[in-house]
Amino acid sequence: MKMTKRKITGKIGSSVLIGVGLANAGLAYCQTAEKPNVIIIYADDLGYGDLSCYGAQKVRTPNIDKLALQGRMFTDMHTVSAVSTPSRYALLTGQYPFREECYAPVFDAQDLLIDVNRLTIADMMKAQGYATAIIGKWHLGFGVGKPDWNGDLKPGPLELGFDYYFGIPTVSSHPPFVYIENHKVVGLDPDDPIVYGKSAETKVFDEKFNIDKMGGAKAAHALYDDEMVGTTLCGKAVKWIKDNKDKPFFLYFPTTNIHHPFTPNPRFKGTSEAGRYGDFIHELDWIVGEVMKALDEENLAENTLVIFTSDNGAMLNRGGQYAMSAGHRINGKLLGFKFDAWEGGNRVPMIVRWPGVVKAGTVSDQLIGNVDFLHSLASLLGYELKEGDAPDSYDMLPVLLGKTSREMRDHLVIAPLKPSNIAVRQGSWILISARGGGGFGAKKPGEHAFGGPPALFFAGETNSDIENGDYKPGAPDQQLYDLKKDPYESVNVINKFPKRAAKLNDLLKEIKTLPSTRQLQK
Repeated sequence: MKMTKRKITGKIGSSVLIGVGLANAGLAYCQTAEKPNVIIIYADDLGYGDLSCYGAQKVRTPNIDKLALQGRMFTDMHTVSAVSTPSRYALLTGQYPFREECYAPVFDAQDLLIDVNRLTIADMMKAQGYATAIIGKWHLGFGVGKPDWNGDLKPGPLELGFDYYFGIPTVSSHPPFVYIENHKVVGLDPDDPIVYGKSAETKVFDEKFNIDKMGGAKAAHALYDDEMVGTTLCGKAVKWIKDNKDKPFFLYFPTTNIHHPFTPNPRFKGTSEAGRYGDFIHELDWIVGEVMKALDEENLAENTLVIFTSDNGAMLNRGGQYAMSAGHRINGKLLGFKFDAWEGGNRVPMIVRWPGVVKAGTVSDQLIGNVDFLHSLASLLGYELKEGDAPDSYDMLPVLLGKTSREMRDHLVIAPLKPSNIAVRQGSWILISARGGGGFGAKKPGEHAFGGPPALFFAGETNSDIENGDYKPGAPDQQLYDLKKDPYESVNVINKFPKRAAKLNDLLKEIKTLPSTRQLQK
């Protein structure tokens, strides 16, 4: 099958032409064997320091560590948004979410964010003959206009290429606390519908995110037990794998672990040295182990590509604060947290395993983004993307499979919560467009507050622009760091390298004005 070649042109970077032979490292396999199954396990708020294979000492993740030993670890993997909803948008569509002005999380009043006419990973996999499913957290809205929680929640995942959906609609800390299967709330009784109402305790969120307090539907809500969500979703995922073992399948498994509230199943409570936060990581590790065990039991492991990663960095909240006070560094030594353009907000763990194809025990330090998954999987299966499909996605298949050691992506745009702080990475340099990380502006550890100066609480890191939790007088309006020399973003060098900053500003401006960061090479 003829593959489309794509290259970066002009100011956007040095020309990188992905040849057909190299890009088809996986396609060559597919032509001589069964199509590989594909599983993406997308953890929630899992930080760069939350796994023992990435250096954690207060938690133990033997199943994920085993995955790393059997596959390939990535040390420069980034989500192109440091926020849950736009991160998921990028993964599924291969498009930067800032192009749709998508920066913040959405909740129960949001209609479907993804245009049903836009290609998704699920669309592409389904077109290649795959059974497709999403089991877990959706967080991308439903319907046209405000969702009808008492009716059909469509369009939704099933209109974006998935054959099956079971999971929760938003995040485990916000209503509605129900499960959804395909288009319906599970267990909903027409005689006891979901009802809406405002309350003082939701006023802040009502104004900013249009969240309603949802009541009624006692039977549906009774099925939702915080401490059972992780095990329930795991059971559904394992069952779906076993039910679809006789055909190629694609499973997108966005877990609720380890987003707050930290409510692990009782069997995991007290098992870590990092409080409920660490216990929730232990439950996540068990979930990964159960999925891997299912593959072994059905003799599917050798023909299954597994990608494990996170939607963004770890979050500054009371659970994370407690874990850090116990000596657990949720984002390692990286500066910042979820919602930030700083590295702690978007550099995340990633492990890829495919026995016999991906060399075991290898590590990659090449720059890659979650926006690249669609193009890479299209390359794997020989699916030819059309112009406009996955416009910001690069074919990183050779990197995923460990078939090349050369750089294949030289730049990446990273969006925090605040659009003003959007960042651009090129090579080892990163430019952040404004002061601070662009995420939380809490005044005390554990508070949830948006806007304002950066949070007073850091995990022992320092930054040259900040003193006593606020900006120093005369602090620059933008930030520039060389991550090769300063991986923890401790010293803003923008005044020392103004020409470098100007070039990155030009690059960001060009990317934002182009329909995509690539052009088709016919």
